[in-house]
Amino acid sequence: MKLALSIPIALLLSVSAHAQQAETKADSAPSTNRFQLERTEKGVVRLDTQTGAMTLCRDENGVLACRMQPDERAAYEQELERLEKRVTALEERLSHTPPNALPTDEEVDRSLSIMERFLRTFMGIVGEFQDKRDAQKPQPDRT
Repeated sequence: MKLALSIPIALLLSVSAHAQQAETKADSAPSTNRFQLERTEKGVVRLDTQTGAMTLCRDENGVLACRMQPDERAAYEQELERLEKRVTALEERLSHTPPNALPTDEEVDRSLSIMERFLRTFMGIVGEFQDKRDAQKPQPDRT
């Protein structure tokens, strides 16, 4: 049983360490460990040192199962509520849009004009690069 518990804990520690190394490399600034793991009688507690969020992880039939703590759960519920309101507002706004609202001819012409200007400018830049590259190539001796 101890071996079954120690393998998932070791896995969790190695994943946490790997994530910490990746975070440190990404930030390229020295930082302290973001997560602290503490073994308890009932499993492992993971503390996020940046946010203060705690997660309790337990061995359930050889699988490490982590559950959010009440404070973290409340924040999760608030975020869900905020997103639900946002989705409702977007759906409401979308419901006032005609189903097959096509752009007018003027809008299409304006869009095509913008694209044409963009492509002409872009192709001009590409042509300049090709001219520079051709100028750098050694010319064959015609004598």
